Amino acid sequence: MDPAVTELDAESVIPAPAARPGAWRRLLRNWSVRIGAAALALLLGAALVAPWLGTIDPALIDPVNRDLLPGARGEVMLLTGESFEHRFWLGSDSYGRDIYSRVLYGGRVSLIVGVAVALLSLALGVLIGLLAGTFRRLDGVLMRVMDGLMAIPGILLAIALVALWRASIWTVIVAITIPEIPRVVRLVRALVLSIREEPYVEAARALGTPTLKLMLRHILPNTLAPLIVQGTYICASAILVEAILSFLGVGLPTDVPTWGNIMAEGRLQFQQYPHNVLFPGIFLALTVLAVNMLGDGLRDTLDPRFSKRAQQT
Repeated sequence: MDPAVTELDAESVIPAPAARPGAWRRLLRNWSVRIGAAALALLLGAALVAPWLGTIDPALIDPVNRDLLPGARGEVMLLTGESFEHRFWLGSDSYGRDIYSRVLYGGRVSLIVGVAVALLSLALGVLIGLLAGTFRRLDGVLMRVMDGLMAIPGILLAIALVALWRASIWTVIVAITIPEIPRVVRLVRALVLSIREEPYVEAARALGTPTLKLMLRHILPNTLAPLIVQGTYICASAILVEAILSFLGVGLPTDVPTWGNIMAEGRLQFQQYPHNVLFPGIFLALTVLAVNMLGDGLRDTLDPRFSKRAQQT
Protein backbone atom coordinates (compact mmCIF):
# COMPACT_ATOMS: atom_id res chain seq x y z
CA MET A 1 0.00 0.00 0.00
CA ASP A 2 1.23 3.46 -0.87
CA PRO A 3 2.49 5.23 2.29
CA ALA A 4 0.76 8.40 1.15
CA VAL A 5 -2.56 6.58 1.15
CA THR A 6 -2.08 5.30 4.69
CA GLU A 7 -1.74 8.87 5.91
CA LEU A 8 -5.10 9.88 4.47
CA ASP A 9 -7.92 10.48 6.85
CA ALA A 10 -10.46 7.66 6.79
CA GLU A 11 -13.30 10.09 6.20
CA SER A 12 -11.90 10.86 2.74
CA VAL A 13 -12.32 7.19 1.81
CA ILE A 14 -15.47 6.02 3.60
CA PRO A 15 -17.26 8.75 5.54
CA ALA A 16 -19.04 8.06 8.79
CA PRO A 17 -22.84 8.13 8.66
CA ALA A 18 -24.04 11.71 8.70
CA ALA A 19 -26.78 12.98 10.94
CA ARG A 20 -30.22 12.36 9.54
CA PRO A 21 -31.72 15.47 7.93
CA GLY A 22 -34.77 16.95 9.58
CA ALA A 23 -34.00 15.50 13.01
CA TRP A 24 -34.47 18.86 14.73
CA ARG A 25 -37.72 19.42 12.85
CA ARG A 26 -39.08 16.04 13.93
CA LEU A 27 -37.85 16.71 17.46
CA LEU A 28 -39.78 19.97 17.67
CA ARG A 29 -42.90 18.33 16.23
CA ASN A 30 -42.87 15.57 18.85
CA TRP A 31 -45.60 16.40 21.40
CA SER A 32 -43.82 14.47 24.16
CA VAL A 33 -40.69 16.56 23.71
CA ARG A 34 -42.63 19.82 23.64
CA ILE A 35 -44.70 19.07 26.74
CA GLY A 36 -41.79 17.61 28.70
CA ALA A 37 -39.40 20.42 27.76
CA ALA A 38 -42.00 23.13 28.53
CA ALA A 39 -42.85 21.64 31.95
CA LEU A 40 -39.19 21.13 32.77
CA ALA A 41 -38.37 24.70 31.72
CA LEU A 42 -41.07 26.05 34.06
CA LEU A 43 -39.83 23.95 36.96
CA LEU A 44 -36.23 24.91 36.26
CA GLY A 45 -37.14 28.59 36.01
CA ALA A 46 -39.04 28.44 39.31
CA ALA A 47 -36.05 26.78 40.97
CA LEU A 48 -33.59 29.35 39.63
CA VAL A 49 -35.64 32.34 40.81
CA ALA A 50 -36.69 30.72 44.10
CA PRO A 51 -35.17 33.56 46.18
CA TRP A 52 -37.49 35.99 44.40
CA LEU A 53 -40.57 33.77 44.09
CA GLY A 54 -40.27 32.54 47.67
CA THR A 55 -42.27 34.77 49.96
CA ILE A 56 -40.40 33.90 53.15
CA ASP A 57 -37.22 32.22 54.38
CA PRO A 58 -37.81 28.44 54.03
CA ALA A 59 -35.88 27.79 57.27
CA LEU A 60 -37.79 30.35 59.35
CA ILE A 61 -39.47 28.58 62.28
CA ASP A 62 -42.61 30.23 63.60
CA PRO A 63 -44.57 28.05 66.08
CA VAL A 64 -47.41 30.58 66.16
CA ASN A 65 -48.25 29.80 62.52
CA ARG A 66 -47.77 26.06 62.54
CA ASP A 67 -50.09 23.63 60.73
CA LEU A 68 -51.90 26.32 58.73
CA LEU A 69 -54.05 25.24 55.80
CA PRO A 70 -53.23 26.34 52.23
CA GLY A 71 -54.17 29.97 51.62
CA ALA A 72 -54.29 30.92 55.31
CA ARG A 73 -52.86 34.22 56.54
CA GLY A 74 -50.64 34.66 59.58
CA GLU A 75 -48.55 37.24 61.39
CA VAL A 76 -44.88 36.35 60.90
CA MET A 77 -42.33 37.52 63.47
CA LEU A 78 -38.75 37.91 62.22
CA LEU A 79 -35.65 37.49 64.38
CA THR A 80 -35.11 41.25 64.20
CA GLY A 81 -38.42 41.80 66.00
CA GLU A 82 -40.25 43.01 62.91
CA SER A 83 -43.57 41.42 61.97
CA PHE A 84 -45.69 41.38 58.84
CA GLU A 85 -48.80 39.67 57.54
CA HIS A 86 -48.02 36.72 55.30
CA ARG A 87 -50.16 34.39 53.18
CA PHE A 88 -49.14 30.74 53.32
CA TRP A 89 -50.11 29.69 49.79
CA LEU A 90 -49.43 25.97 50.40
CA GLY A 91 -49.90 26.02 54.16
CA SER A 92 -47.29 25.55 56.87
CA ASP A 93 -45.73 22.54 58.55
CA SER A 94 -45.60 21.58 62.24
CA TYR A 95 -42.73 24.05 62.80
CA GLY A 96 -44.56 26.96 61.17
CA ARG A 97 -42.34 26.97 58.07
CA ASP A 98 -43.83 28.06 54.75
CA ILE A 99 -44.30 24.98 52.56
CA TYR A 100 -44.51 27.07 49.39
CA SER A 101 -41.02 28.49 49.90
CA ARG A 102 -39.65 25.13 51.00
CA VAL A 103 -41.01 23.42 47.89
CA LEU A 104 -39.42 26.04 45.63
CA TYR A 105 -36.02 25.67 47.27
CA GLY A 106 -36.40 21.90 47.31
CA GLY A 107 -36.72 21.97 43.53
CA ARG A 108 -33.27 23.51 43.27
CA VAL A 109 -31.72 20.62 45.19
CA SER A 110 -33.55 17.96 43.19
CA LEU A 111 -32.64 19.43 39.81
CA ILE A 112 -29.00 19.97 40.79
CA VAL A 113 -28.72 16.37 41.96
CA GLY A 114 -30.47 15.00 38.85
CA VAL A 115 -28.38 16.93 36.33
CA ALA A 116 -25.09 16.38 38.19
CA VAL A 117 -25.67 12.62 38.51
CA ALA A 118 -26.59 12.34 34.83
CA LEU A 119 -23.49 14.24 33.67
CA LEU A 120 -21.07 12.42 36.00
CA SER A 121 -22.43 8.94 35.27
CA LEU A 122 -22.39 9.59 31.51
CA ALA A 123 -18.84 10.96 31.57
CA LEU A 124 -17.42 8.07 33.60
CA GLY A 125 -19.57 5.47 31.86
CA VAL A 126 -18.49 6.63 28.40
CA LEU A 127 -14.81 6.52 29.38
CA ILE A 128 -15.00 3.02 30.87
CA GLY A 129 -17.31 1.75 28.13
CA LEU A 130 -15.01 2.97 25.35
CA LEU A 131 -12.03 1.30 26.99
CA ALA A 132 -13.92 -1.96 27.54
CA GLY A 133 -15.29 -2.07 24.00
CA THR A 134 -12.01 -1.14 22.32
CA PHE A 135 -9.39 -3.07 24.29
CA ARG A 136 -10.17 -6.75 24.72
CA ARG A 137 -7.71 -7.24 27.58
CA LEU A 138 -9.43 -4.57 29.67
CA ASP A 139 -12.90 -5.76 28.74
CA GLY A 140 -13.00 -8.76 31.06
CA VAL A 141 -11.64 -6.94 34.10
CA LEU A 142 -13.77 -3.80 33.72
CA MET A 143 -16.99 -5.65 33.02
CA ARG A 144 -16.55 -7.97 36.01
CA VAL A 145 -16.20 -4.90 38.23
CA MET A 146 -19.34 -3.42 36.67
CA ASP A 147 -21.21 -6.71 37.17
CA GLY A 148 -20.20 -6.65 40.82
CA LEU A 149 -21.59 -3.14 41.26
CA MET A 150 -24.83 -4.08 39.50
CA ALA A 151 -25.26 -7.04 41.85
CA ILE A 152 -25.74 -4.60 44.74
CA PRO A 153 -29.15 -2.84 44.82
CA GLY A 154 -28.58 0.79 43.89
CA ILE A 155 -30.59 2.29 46.74
CA LEU A 156 -28.79 0.13 49.34
CA LEU A 157 -25.40 1.09 47.92
CA ALA A 158 -26.37 4.76 48.01
CA ILE A 159 -27.56 4.48 51.63
CA ALA A 160 -24.31 2.77 52.64
CA LEU A 161 -22.15 5.41 50.94
CA VAL A 162 -24.10 8.30 52.47
CA ALA A 163 -23.87 6.66 55.90
CA LEU A 164 -20.08 6.38 55.59
CA TRP A 165 -19.52 10.03 54.69
CA ARG A 166 -20.75 13.31 56.09
CA ALA A 167 -24.16 14.19 54.66
CA SER A 168 -23.89 16.88 51.97
CA ILE A 169 -25.14 17.47 48.46
CA TRP A 170 -21.89 16.20 46.95
CA THR A 171 -22.04 13.06 49.06
CA VAL A 172 -25.55 12.37 47.79
CA ILE A 173 -24.49 13.04 44.17
CA VAL A 174 -21.55 10.63 44.39
CA ALA A 175 -23.63 7.98 46.20
CA ILE A 176 -26.29 8.06 43.48
CA THR A 177 -23.78 8.27 40.60
CA ILE A 178 -21.82 5.11 41.45
CA PRO A 179 -24.77 2.68 40.97
CA GLU A 180 -25.67 4.36 37.66
CA ILE A 181 -22.22 4.01 36.08
CA PRO A 182 -22.45 0.25 35.25
CA ARG A 183 -25.66 0.79 33.26
CA VAL A 184 -23.98 3.43 31.11
CA VAL A 185 -20.87 1.27 30.71
CA ARG A 186 -22.88 -1.70 29.44
CA LEU A 187 -24.74 0.52 26.98
CA VAL A 188 -21.57 2.17 25.63
CA ARG A 189 -19.72 -1.14 25.41
CA ALA A 190 -22.54 -2.73 23.40
CA LEU A 191 -22.61 0.26 21.04
CA VAL A 192 -18.83 0.21 20.60
CA LEU A 193 -18.79 -3.53 19.84
CA SER A 194 -21.43 -2.94 17.17
CA ILE A 195 -19.95 0.24 15.68
CA ARG A 196 -16.40 -1.12 15.46
CA GLU A 197 -17.59 -3.68 12.88
CA GLU A 198 -18.99 -1.00 10.55
CA PRO A 199 -17.25 -0.59 7.15
CA TYR A 200 -16.11 2.98 7.80
CA VAL A 201 -14.44 1.94 11.07
CA GLU A 202 -12.79 -1.05 9.38
CA ALA A 203 -11.53 1.28 6.64
CA ALA A 204 -10.14 3.73 9.18
CA ARG A 205 -8.38 0.91 11.00
CA ALA A 206 -6.95 -0.48 7.74
CA LEU A 207 -5.57 2.96 6.85
CA GLY A 208 -3.64 3.07 10.11
CA THR A 209 -5.78 5.54 12.04
CA PRO A 210 -4.54 5.74 15.66
CA THR A 211 -6.75 4.03 18.20
CA LEU A 212 -7.43 7.22 20.15
CA LYS A 213 -8.49 9.08 17.00
CA LEU A 214 -10.62 6.10 15.97
CA MET A 215 -12.42 6.18 19.31
CA LEU A 216 -13.00 9.92 19.46
CA ARG A 217 -13.80 10.68 15.81
CA HIS A 218 -15.51 7.56 14.49
CA ILE A 219 -16.99 5.63 17.42
CA LEU A 220 -17.91 8.19 20.09
CA PRO A 221 -20.08 10.50 17.90
CA ASN A 222 -22.29 7.55 16.94
CA THR A 223 -23.04 6.77 20.58
CA LEU A 224 -24.29 10.26 21.48
CA ALA A 225 -27.96 9.80 20.54
CA PRO A 226 -28.55 6.75 22.82
CA LEU A 227 -26.51 8.42 25.56
CA ILE A 228 -28.65 11.57 25.50
CA VAL A 229 -31.77 9.46 25.96
CA GLN A 230 -30.11 7.42 28.70
CA GLY A 231 -29.07 10.64 30.44
CA THR A 232 -32.68 11.79 30.78
CA TYR A 233 -33.69 8.53 32.44
CA ILE A 234 -30.71 8.72 34.80
CA CYS A 235 -31.71 12.28 35.72
CA ALA A 236 -35.26 11.19 36.57
CA SER A 237 -34.02 8.20 38.55
CA ALA A 238 -31.54 10.35 40.48
CA ILE A 239 -34.26 12.82 41.48
CA LEU A 240 -36.36 9.95 42.83
CA VAL A 241 -33.44 8.33 44.68
CA GLU A 242 -32.49 11.64 46.28
CA ALA A 243 -36.09 12.05 47.49
CA ILE A 244 -36.04 8.49 48.87
CA LEU A 245 -32.77 9.07 50.72
CA SER A 246 -34.06 12.32 52.23
CA PHE A 247 -37.38 10.67 53.14
CA LEU A 248 -35.50 7.90 54.95
CA GLY A 249 -33.39 10.46 56.81
CA VAL A 250 -30.04 9.47 55.25
CA GLY A 251 -29.87 12.19 52.63
CA LEU A 252 -29.26 15.90 53.04
CA PRO A 253 -29.55 17.49 56.52
CA THR A 254 -33.05 18.51 57.58
CA ASP A 255 -32.08 22.19 57.55
CA VAL A 256 -31.74 21.94 53.74
CA PRO A 257 -35.23 21.82 52.21
CA THR A 258 -35.73 18.94 49.80
CA TRP A 259 -38.92 17.35 48.59
CA GLY A 260 -38.00 14.11 50.35
CA ASN A 261 -37.44 15.53 53.83
CA ILE A 262 -40.48 17.84 53.49
CA MET A 263 -42.64 14.75 52.94
CA ALA A 264 -40.82 12.88 55.72
CA GLU A 265 -41.55 15.64 58.24
CA GLY A 266 -45.22 15.76 57.27
CA ARG A 267 -45.97 12.04 57.11
CA LEU A 268 -46.75 11.75 60.84
CA GLN A 269 -49.62 14.26 60.47
CA PHE A 270 -50.75 13.14 57.04
CA GLN A 271 -54.35 12.42 58.06
CA GLN A 272 -54.85 15.81 59.70
CA TYR A 273 -52.67 17.92 57.37
CA PRO A 274 -52.19 16.03 54.08
CA HIS A 275 -50.92 19.16 52.28
CA ASN A 276 -47.54 18.72 54.01
CA VAL A 277 -46.97 15.61 51.90
CA LEU A 278 -49.16 16.17 48.84
CA PHE A 279 -47.63 19.39 47.51
CA PRO A 280 -43.95 18.30 47.51
CA GLY A 281 -45.08 14.93 46.20
CA ILE A 282 -46.95 16.58 43.30
CA PHE A 283 -43.91 18.66 42.35
CA LEU A 284 -41.69 15.57 42.55
CA ALA A 285 -44.05 13.58 40.33
CA LEU A 286 -44.39 16.40 37.80
CA THR A 287 -40.62 16.80 37.54
CA VAL A 288 -39.98 13.09 37.01
CA LEU A 289 -42.85 12.92 34.53
CA ALA A 290 -41.49 15.90 32.56
CA VAL A 291 -37.99 14.39 32.37
CA ASN A 292 -39.35 10.98 31.33
CA MET A 293 -41.58 12.54 28.66
CA LEU A 294 -38.58 14.42 27.30
CA GLY A 295 -36.58 11.20 27.26
CA ASP A 296 -39.36 9.28 25.48
CA GLY A 297 -39.60 12.00 22.84
CA LEU A 298 -35.85 12.02 22.30
CA ARG A 299 -35.85 8.24 21.98
CA ASP A 300 -38.67 8.29 19.43
CA THR A 301 -36.85 10.94 17.38
CA LEU A 302 -33.19 9.91 17.66
CA ASP A 303 -33.53 6.12 17.64
CA PRO A 304 -33.92 4.92 14.01
CA ARG A 305 -35.90 1.84 15.06
CA PHE A 306 -38.59 3.88 16.80
CA SER A 307 -38.60 6.48 13.99
CA LYS A 308 -39.26 3.80 11.37
CA ARG A 309 -41.94 2.23 13.54
CA ALA A 310 -43.66 5.61 13.95
CA GLN A 311 -43.55 6.25 10.19
CA GLN A 312 -45.08 2.83 9.48
CA THR A 313 -47.95 3.44 11.89
